[in-house]
Formats: sequence, structure tokens, C-alpha cells
Amino acid sequence: MISWVIETNKTIVEQARTHAEHYYDQVSVEQSKYIGLHVGIFWSIGKFIIKNGDAVNVMIDQNSMFEHMSKNKKSDDPFIESRTNFIKQIIDQRGLDVRYQLIEPKNNLASKLLNS
Repeated sequence: MISWVIETNKTIVEQARTHAEHYYDQVSVEQSKYIGLHVGIFWSIGKFIIKNGDAVNVMIDQNSMFEHMSKNKKSDDPFIESRTNFIKQIIDQRGLDVRYQLIEPKNNLASKLLNS
């Protein structure tokens, strides 16, 4: 499963999805988080929640992912590097001002969707 929560000044939108068959039972928890971030940003743009040039705060509950995304540290995992390239491409194409924030896992609203 993947999940994401989009919070704006006006609304909170929660989404959870089963992995596509290609990834189902094939990816790690960390890899799933990158898929969720990629799909969540893409979905939010398609639903016009995130618009070109928006400032976007991305809450991350895993230190390795935070270091990778916020400080451009390389990952030894080719799958994660591939997802990261897609994420960065969307961010660049849409001119998003992305700010990554490290949060405690207990404060991750998207993870709570996976447990319900």
C-alpha cells in the first residue's frame, strides 16, 4: 500500500492505494515511500491541488529518505534513484518550491492511513 495526505489552507485530502501489480510485494517499505511521494505529487497536480510554482512542504519520517531528498545524497538503491529522478523532474517541470521536513513517524498522517 501507498498513501499520502495533502493539506492546504482550506482542506485535507487523504488517499491510500494498493501498489500497482508490478510493485505489489516487490518493493521495500522505503521504496514504497518514494512511490507514494511520486504518486502523491503527481496525483495532486492532476487534481489541481498543487499548481505550478506552489510552495510544497514534504513531511518525511525516515532519516535516510530525508537526507537523500533534502541534501541530494545518493542512494545505493537503483530503484530509489530512479524514483527520485522522476520526483525531481516533476518538481522542476512545475516550478515547485519544495521544502522537506523530517518528522517523527508517529506524526506521519499518511502512515496512519495504512494502519486503518
